[in-house]
Amino acid sequence: MTSSISTLTKALPPETIEFGKVLKRRVSGDSVLKYFIYVPKNRSTCPSQFVSVHGISRNAREHAERFASLAEQYGVVLVAPIFSRRHFGDYQRLGREGRGRRADHALQSITEEVEYLTGANSRKIFLTGFSGGGQFAHRYTLAYPDRVQRLAIGAAGWYSYPDESRRFPYGIAPAPGLKGVDFDMRKFLHVPTAVFVGQWDIMYDPGLNQSSKICRQQGFTRLERGRRWVDAMNRVAMKYNMDTSYEFAIIPGVGHDFNRAMENGQLGRHIFNYLFSILTDRYLPDRACPAGDKHRFGSDWKPPITGLPTEFFP
Repeated sequence: MTSSISTLTKALPPETIEFGKVLKRRVSGDSVLKYFIYVPKNRSTCPSQFVSVHGISRNAREHAERFASLAEQYGVVLVAPIFSRRHFGDYQRLGREGRGRRADHALQSITEEVEYLTGANSRKIFLTGFSGGGQFAHRYTLAYPDRVQRLAIGAAGWYSYPDESRRFPYGIAPAPGLKGVDFDMRKFLHVPTAVFVGQWDIMYDPGLNQSSKICRQQGFTRLERGRRWVDAMNRVAMKYNMDTSYEFAIIPGVGHDFNRAMENGQLGRHIFNYLFSILTDRYLPDRACPAGDKHRFGSDWKPPITGLPTEFFP
């Protein structure tokens, strides 16, 4: 499924990556797999990987450039995979059989190469995605909860619900087109998750799934769908007697626009505050760093807007 670190060690030539600069790379041995990477100048010997996944516009470079200063500030290695239209047409749903390559396998190959090149942990990543990337991010975490430390979903168009009676991607019943994936809701409930949606992300656009099935289950807008999914996840957590809190946050004054959300709504700052809190590995003593051990999550994180006015909904 993915290349092991030992295999990568043999396949990749010795080289160095320029620190403090956004770079574009291809995965060794697979020219289709491309990604942007930013390695901070100030980092520990075993930094975390922060992965940001683009939407259907494939604006991975913008993700890398927008998040680079925060990656530097927090001392984490930034990875922005590129899922091309030609090879990854179904990446939002992980890449079902007959619809292109498996995007879940591709991400694992990318993060494992990044670990080989930089030492950044690939076994527990900090994951986010915007729009179609938010769809991928939460479905990847559903499929591989052991590989994600924390999850921040940005304005996904629609969601996979914790419903074992509905086949993926609508629910979590096994899908014949996604071999090798078994959804484990208990494990997924161990991953702290927040959903961020713009205050004015209430308009129809061609990229928003408007099927009657989705509208009945999830609502009509990204704002409504995000809140409903968070409510559903919190109900499931209570059912399983787990204290995992699913957060919903409104980004003030923005609609469905990644760049404006980053510039005007400070989306990047909110995501990093949620994923990493204030303390980062550079402020902690160097030592052995198992997954997640080099970060301490503060309890003082608050959503940008805590209330949800009902007039936002149609």
